[in-house]
Amino acid sequence: MSIPKDLRYSQDHEWVKVEGDKIRVGITDFAQSELGDIVFVELPETGDKVEAGQPFGSVESVKTVSELYAPVSGTVVEINEELSDSPEFVNESPYEKAWMIVVEPANITEVDSLLSPEQYEEMTKED
Repeated sequence: MSIPKDLRYSQDHEWVKVEGDKIRVGITDFAQSELGDIVFVELPETGDKVEAGQPFGSVESVKTVSELYAPVSGTVVEINEELSDSPEFVNESPYEKAWMIVVEPANITEVDSLLSPEQYEEMTKED
């Protein structure tokens, strides 16, 4: 299982990459491996508001449908359009090709409350 050291993580298995004053969000390698083959990804619209801890979309696998939870509050400024045609990117490349949304956070310091790579690794060992 891959846990990149330059990212932060939510308890709900989303990853966050800080890019200046914006953050890029996706689901972790652990999450995609638990879900199985992803067949559909539902994302919000550009301009939508997201709230930390609240659903912003979902991923559908052959096994189940799982909500995606916003790791921070803010406004969606970009979505990964490629996932509508290629949901398999979530399984193949969760940290590169399968980013889901870019958010302009209402408060960038919310990122500080997310898990470090070490904390996330510890949490997934317990699951």
